[in-house]
Amino acid sequence: MKIKINFIICFLLASTFSFAQKTVKASDILKDIKDGKSVSYQNATITGVLDFTYMDEALKNLPSKKKSSWWSSGNTTNVIKKIIDVKISFVNCIFKDDVLAYIPDEDSGYTFTANFEEQAIFKSCVFERKAMFKYSRFERNTDFSGAAFNDDSTFKYAKFDSDINFTNSTFNEIATFKYADFSRNVSFYGAAFKDAAIFKYTKFNNGVSFKNAQFKQDLNIKYMNVSGDFNITNMKVGYDIDSKYTKINGQSFDKYLLENR
Repeated sequence: MKIKINFIICFLLASTFSFAQKTVKASDILKDIKDGKSVSYQNATITGVLDFTYMDEALKNLPSKKKSSWWSSGNTTNVIKKIIDVKISFVNCIFKDDVLAYIPDEDSGYTFTANFEEQAIFKSCVFERKAMFKYSRFERNTDFSGAAFNDDSTFKYAKFDSDINFTNSTFNEIATFKYADFSRNVSFYGAAFKDAAIFKYTKFNNGVSFKNAQFKQDLNIKYMNVSGDFNITNMKVGYDIDSKYTKINGQSFDKYLLENR
């Protein structure tokens, strides 16, 4: 009887786990967003490319050759922007394929990007493939805390208008925040950068925390500009720090370190 009871308990636990780790198609998520529905998933595995730019759909309405006169109203850069105007929330999810808010399409000559007007939550998620957010604008609260980026990732030129959190995030490949612009204080507390980290030209307009952050290789903060609190308590860098022309509240990086030991 005891063996039978234990078997039933194990079966119920396995069933509960299986249900909690449900699989969701990226195409279904994109359909909901297109229909104006907010999306919220927890403990889910997302399969298929999650293309927030809706590139395939946009291409149907674009000329085959690069033109800027009628489609983009004089936009000579050929950048096609998609606005995500619903809330999106992913907590403890696994993305098996690319998550794209930036696609430079060589065949058409256009570059497709996505901006997020509402909250964008990717808390404790695993990005097994690419996570591309180059040029994205995040207008509301954004959360990548506890996220793991296992492949290429970029937030180059990204703009964050509201609260943003990268606490305890892990970057297993090169992490690029070059030219990113943070309007509010951002935390990289406990973040782990396994490869090179690039914060060149990055602007922190209201402070940043790298407390307990671990940079296993090089850290490039050349031309980085910080206004407000700059917390690097117990920050560790494995190799070189390029801090040329870096400004911390108007001071050079070296002078800041000298005065804040």
